Amino acid sequence: MAFFVYMLASRRNGTLYAGMTDNLVQRVWMHRSGVLPGFTKRYGVKTLVWFEQLETREAALTRERQIKKWNRAWKLQVIEKMNPKWADLYEGLDV
Repeated sequence: MAFFVYMLASRRNGTLYAGMTDNLVQRVWMHRSGVLPGFTKRYGVKTLVWFEQLETREAALTRERQIKKWNRAWKLQVIEKMNPKWADLYEGLDV
């Protein structure tokens, strides 16, 4: 089983959200469709702009906590490194 840490954005350089899951396709779909109440629904954060796969739940939780503590510039830097055009990675997701 694989685990994922991911970041969603409302738009390029917009509002960011970091999360963790063991089913990235389903979790991002839930954010996009608005079935999850809370931050992402309230602020329209639906575009998958970055993700990382980890081998264990513990590693994913640790990485998520680490990213949530990062300042905004670091988050933008890691997104731009993987996804310089801020494309919606959900469309080509095959995990």
